[in-house]
Amino acid sequence: MESTKRKTGRPLSFDPDTALHAAMLLFWRHGYESTSLADLTAAMGITPPSLYAAYGDKKRLFLAAVDMYANGPQNAHKIIAQAVTARDAAQDLLLAAAVGYTGTDTPPGCLLATGAISCSASARDVQQALADIRLNITQALAQRMTAEGIPQAQTMAAHVMAVIQGMSTLARDGGSRDDLLAVADLAMRGWPA
Repeated sequence: MESTKRKTGRPLSFDPDTALHAAMLLFWRHGYESTSLADLTAAMGITPPSLYAAYGDKKRLFLAAVDMYANGPQNAHKIIAQAVTARDAAQDLLLAAAVGYTGTDTPPGCLLATGAISCSASARDVQQALADIRLNITQALAQRMTAEGIPQAQTMAAHVMAVIQGMSTLARDGGSRDDLLAVADLAMRGWPA
């Protein structure tokens, strides 16, 4: 005879993915510290107790939103792994940034670049979490380059990531998709032959 486990607590009265997506867009637009709990609950269509029950606190909600962002359509690790060559990986990352940072349904720029750019000392761990994600992407690209014998792989990967972060700022400042695509094209002209 099979036993069934009893669920504890009340079931969620909202769609967690939809609510998390709304929170992600708000954090993307305003940053971690500038986004208030009142803004979050209004955008997510939930009450503060529901937010705490589902996500724990604002920091955990932010990190869940970052995870959703990082594993979305512009997933850098997938782009790197699926590219035919390291050069293609770098180019695909740059092109994905140009498209992703200028989407019509999302705020301009990159959540990983701007989400916690000017946090107070109390949120340094949030800044560090975003820095770790960016560093992991840089390392994955550098490893791909090293495996293909590309000289100065770490520096080249850091350069690609620096351009990508700059493209985020350009997009937030009003740069168009064409502007960002031109930057990506110029960056790839410096690729070693």
